[in-house]
Amino acid sequence: MSSSSWHQVDLVPALDDSALALVASEGGSGAALRLNDAERDTLLYAVRGAGTLALGEESVSLVAGDAALVLAGEEATVEAGSDGLSVLRATVGPEADRHAPIGPRTLVSSLRTADAEQATGARSFQVLFGPHNGSTRATLFAGFIPPGKAPWHYHLYDEIVWVPEGPGRLHLGDTVTDLGPGSAFRLRPRQVHIVENTGDSELTVIGIFTPAGSPSAAYLEPEVAAEYRFGG
Repeated sequence: MSSSSWHQVDLVPALDDSALALVASEGGSGAALRLNDAERDTLLYAVRGAGTLALGEESVSLVAGDAALVLAGEEATVEAGSDGLSVLRATVGPEADRHAPIGPRTLVSSLRTADAEQATGARSFQVLFGPHNGSTRATLFAGFIPPGKAPWHYHLYDEIVWVPEGPGRLHLGDTVTDLGPGSAFRLRPRQVHIVENTGDSELTVIGIFTPAGSPSAAYLEPEVAAEYRFGG
């Protein structure tokens, strides 16, 4: 990957036993970010500004709320527009378990057109990339959390979460971490947690996880499940 004129920040570095990593990248007018990873899939999410993504003979626009998929072995270039472009760049290594493809490959997806689906309680999500449109290693989604918090729960997948605005809190055991604009964190498989919305309006999060699947696949600890079901 070439990143001349782009500023890069490692938000969630790679681990030896995790296929996921997350980087924030920001380029000024006309800056070109070249993506050519032989082993890792790259999923992009446009945060601010606008630009273009070129892959082979195809060139598409990118604006805030768009996501793009560059598969391992492909060569693509992201070019920032006149007002610059900020993107999240998630990479997924070859050790990720692959899901069977269930739909044709898509280069770009958008929050403006992705269907909303229901998660636990009043929470909802929009899947930007997954096995339905070409990403067989990981799922990229936007989650929408109403004020308050869900019960303690866990997932079977390995996940990275990024928070555009906040405010919120991450509960992990006895540890509570405030979540503000640009916060990012990793959740390991079966790590019991709560993501709390401490604001008065809906909290948006951007998540990526592997193996690919549904963001609604959450599990409660038995004692929490009993309390949640019967009202304690």
